[in-house]
Amino acid sequence: MKQLTKLYVGLLSVLMLIVSCTKDLDQYPTIETTADAVYTSVDGYKSALAKLYASFAVAGNGRGDDNPDMGSATASWGYLRVYFNLQEIPTDEVIYTWAGGDNLVDIQFINWGASDTWVNAMYYRIYYTIAISNEFLRNAAAEKISSFSTEQQREILEFAAEARFLRALAYSHAMDLYGNVPFVTEADAVGAFFPPRITRSDLFDFIESELIQIADILSEPQSNVYGRVSKAAAWSLLAKNYLNAQVYTGTARYADCITYSKKVIDAGYSLETDYKKLFNADNDLRVQEIIFPIQADVQHTTTWGATTYLVNGPIVGSMNAADYGVVSGWNSFRTLREFVSTFDTNDLRGDFWTDGQSLDVDDPSSSGQGYSLVKFTNLNDDGTFTTDEGMVSTDFPMIRLADVYLMYAESVVRGGGGGDLQEALSLVNLIRRRAFGNDSGQIGTAQLTLDFLLAERGRELFWECTRRTDLIRFGRFSGGTYLWQWKGGAVDGRSVDVKYNLYPIPATDLTANPNLIQNTGY
Repeated sequence: MKQLTKLYVGLLSVLMLIVSCTKDLDQYPTIETTADAVYTSVDGYKSALAKLYASFAVAGNGRGDDNPDMGSATASWGYLRVYFNLQEIPTDEVIYTWAGGDNLVDIQFINWGASDTWVNAMYYRIYYTIAISNEFLRNAAAEKISSFSTEQQREILEFAAEARFLRALAYSHAMDLYGNVPFVTEADAVGAFFPPRITRSDLFDFIESELIQIADILSEPQSNVYGRVSKAAAWSLLAKNYLNAQVYTGTARYADCITYSKKVIDAGYSLETDYKKLFNADNDLRVQEIIFPIQADVQHTTTWGATTYLVNGPIVGSMNAADYGVVSGWNSFRTLREFVSTFDTNDLRGDFWTDGQSLDVDDPSSSGQGYSLVKFTNLNDDGTFTTDEGMVSTDFPMIRLADVYLMYAESVVRGGGGGDLQEALSLVNLIRRRAFGNDSGQIGTAQLTLDFLLAERGRELFWECTRRTDLIRFGRFSGGTYLWQWKGGAVDGRSVDVKYNLYPIPATDLTANPNLIQNTGY
């Protein structure tokens, strides 16, 4: 049983965030809470904490994202759906059928601006999660919980550490996607004010400090209720940020990435033997590899975003939707020839659907062009499934062990201190042994190059919201070093401006907050 999802329902009266369209700070999220009713018991705090977790999964408090958290044109687009679109659709891993109707043409062709619908949607989703996390933390302050017993205070403080992790995750996405952004914590009073701008480098330092502090408070790896974070989640997020530190701060931190990856590697986790089972409806059982999931449950998290989007979206043409645990395909996204070419024919991860599909994409709106590749399914281990009009029970692995293995290996190859090349090779070969079902995919030390690792990250982690970040770190996203079909809106790809390594600060927030400065080039 997925423990947290049962708390996701009916929490609108607990926490509400309102985003207005005016040109004052009401444009910025403000919180209205019934704190006197909610924060009176440990169960009340736990329910409020569940809402923080749920903010990454659902867009509202009713069935199919009804009764939305945010009042805007993007109210029904939940965090994970928007995050996937910004991290995957501009890359070589996705070509999107309905780009015109869904206002995704500029995202697909890397030609967005400061008024883009999806750029705005992600920004305000991030700050929704930050706002409700801040409100939780205000109510978990020492003076607020002084009337509770010592044991109850300890439990609430652990909840607060989890809230700080979720806020750090949202701020990490803000740092990665937008760079220099507004900065608000629980120390700021509720109400209209102009949040200060924090530089990307300073935000990196804040997130680092938060994660190091809460790692001492969070539960031991694999000891918390499934779906809730542990020390391993904090270590993994630290490792991911250290891996990208040169992009974020100008200073490489590969040795630190090795240190924190190694903490996770030595914490008792192991790879799931069946790759496909990591992405099915029973993947809540894969606790040995999935370190932190965004949960889904067809009875409790009924959303058209999250993994519902990822299961239904790539079912195209002659594919039978029931084979994937849903009622119909959405014909939404396929993949591109450049990504297909990275797979060996014996790599079981490259389970491409080619029947009726062309490899080349001459028309992005044609769902018959581009191979499909279903990664996520709504099937249980025994092949049965339960769905509600296509909504699913498949969790999204936001952090999993194979990614940590690959982060360790890349940091070693990049020269980070404290690592071991043979251990890095062994970890990569463990991933490839699962991918090939035998030792035929094993590599040697000479093959463990940065180019190989970028390709291997794509093969292992495709559609897990890492591709844009990875391509930027390797210098392959902007510019013309690496071209793929429809990059920059050209059928064979073209060079794009380096400004697109960051999304712009939304024009609405620039107007609302005089402390903000637009990213270079926009």
